[in-house]
Amino acid sequence: MNSDNRNVILAVVLSMVVLFGWQFFVAGPQLERQQRANEIAQQQQAEQEALAVPATPADGTTPAANAEQPASGTQTFADRDAAIAASNRIAIDTEDLAGSINLTGARIDDLKLEQYRETTADDSPIITLLSPSGAPGGYYVEHGWAPAAGATIALPDGNTVWSVEGDTTTLTAATPVTLRWDNGQGLIFRRTIAVDEHYLFTITQSVENTGTGDVALFPYARVVRQGTPPVQNFFIQHEGPIGVLGSNNYVSRKYHDLQNDRQVDFASTTGWLGIADKYWATAVLPKPAAGINARFAYSTSGSTPVYQTNYVETAPVVVPAGGTASSESYVFAGAKEEAVISGYQNQYGFDRLELLIDWGWFHFLTKPMHWLLVTLYGILGNFGLAILAVTIIVKAIFFPLANRSYASMAAMRRVQPEMKSIQERLKDDRAAQQQAMMELYRKEKINPLSGCWPILVQIPVFFSLYTVIFISIEMRHAPFFGWIQDLGAPDPTNIFTLFGLIPWNPTVLPIIGSFLHLGIWPVIMGITMWVQMKLNPPPPDPTQAMIFNWMPVIFTFMLGTFPAGLVIYWAWNNTLSVTQQWFIMKRHGAEVNLFGNIVDSFRKKPKPAENSKS
Repeated sequence: MNSDNRNVILAVVLSMVVLFGWQFFVAGPQLERQQRANEIAQQQQAEQEALAVPATPADGTTPAANAEQPASGTQTFADRDAAIAASNRIAIDTEDLAGSINLTGARIDDLKLEQYRETTADDSPIITLLSPSGAPGGYYVEHGWAPAAGATIALPDGNTVWSVEGDTTTLTAATPVTLRWDNGQGLIFRRTIAVDEHYLFTITQSVENTGTGDVALFPYARVVRQGTPPVQNFFIQHEGPIGVLGSNNYVSRKYHDLQNDRQVDFASTTGWLGIADKYWATAVLPKPAAGINARFAYSTSGSTPVYQTNYVETAPVVVPAGGTASSESYVFAGAKEEAVISGYQNQYGFDRLELLIDWGWFHFLTKPMHWLLVTLYGILGNFGLAILAVTIIVKAIFFPLANRSYASMAAMRRVQPEMKSIQERLKDDRAAQQQAMMELYRKEKINPLSGCWPILVQIPVFFSLYTVIFISIEMRHAPFFGWIQDLGAPDPTNIFTLFGLIPWNPTVLPIIGSFLHLGIWPVIMGITMWVQMKLNPPPPDPTQAMIFNWMPVIFTFMLGTFPAGLVIYWAWNNTLSVTQQWFIMKRHGAEVNLFGNIVDSFRKKPKPAENSKS
């Protein structure tokens, strides 16, 4: 095997590792996710809610560890609308949010995202983020007060019915609402809820003490999710409980991991925590630098799994007799828009709130790539065109490296006859053959490994671009042209259904189903890859020739389930690579017989001569 072929094989192996990793972690679990989604119960049982307060503030005045909140009832509902209609509410109406606040428990448990729809259809329902407890997919945010150890004060809980103070009947960006509850023991609780023009709620809890003694209380907040949602289950992005907790840094748990751990505590820390989906997130955030005890927890209510992220502040709020004290915190509930999240981080000083978006392993490339794509979209008005422009820019940046690599490959092509002569002359002495080869490389100033660099450099760029397309909400439902109306989803066409003429879904077949989604753009990508490989004559070794012949076919099927934006990028990148390699190698005097190599691939190969028997 000569060095040129060995370099190509090395590049092929590295690329195959990447793509087989995709198949192992994504295509395989697709069938399992679909089956699991079909089995999710349509009606959730009510949660036996527990505030699981982490212990212990440094001053010794402690809320009772694992103190349980009274259950909010065992009622379940046939659907979300029935759950919403079962209680009095305050409407939420902003440009980005619609929903309501439940006056029972003063929970934010009804929230929809006005700017996002479930599908690309204009009449598709808008995205539902939060839902009441007891409804299918219950998911809500709750704030409150925890007592000091041994205290018997009546405090508001999930069953408390609050009243509206004042004339405000709708929460808008301009009109906050204030809720009131009197515990009948000398304490009047108020909760003022404000919301900005996007996704940030400001929660101000205050307590008026009309009694004769001081009262110490600990503010808490939590995000509760009933039922395990379907997730992408891919290693480059986390979905599930997350947080940034001081020196613990970024903390995350997958749903199935939390089922095993049951409970994870982070005592005497700072930061924020919540639950993230692919494009949406819900998080509770104390004031920056406030001391908190945090917890990720898992429990069950009947057959329903319940996931919770909560914190309780370590410093008590002391309400003096005859006085009032308050505590302020925040809730993020909305779309993971990079500009909005960065704005909150800068304005409020939240610790690394940008990590609500999982930028992946190559974050140092992914974030600039995201910025470049968004910037080009602002100029071109189409994310597909922005992807094509990014490919050209990347090619231009790495042109000097590609020039040297292809120049070395051209030099290898020129000395191919001499290399074959050395191999034939010294075929029985491998050491001498290798030494002669090295002398030839030094004489001709050839680096036999340089041919690998263009592909090796492309791998992290490929990963970073894939991450941007996969996780960026800007790519969700972003159209290209023709039948591609969502660059973040696979090409919707499928040659195995004759592009919709045959009414069946081959992807549901066991084992091979994940390979049977093959759209037009993956086929185009496979053709461009095949043409690129025909720039070089087929290797003489039959095994290598077979690998090169089948590799475009394998990659075509592998990329069938990739986001269309990434497949378009790869097809365009192959096309540019063919042009670039042909130009550079011709300039360096290497013969490039692309048409002849393509024609040769269709010619019937002569059978090897058999030795006649004596």
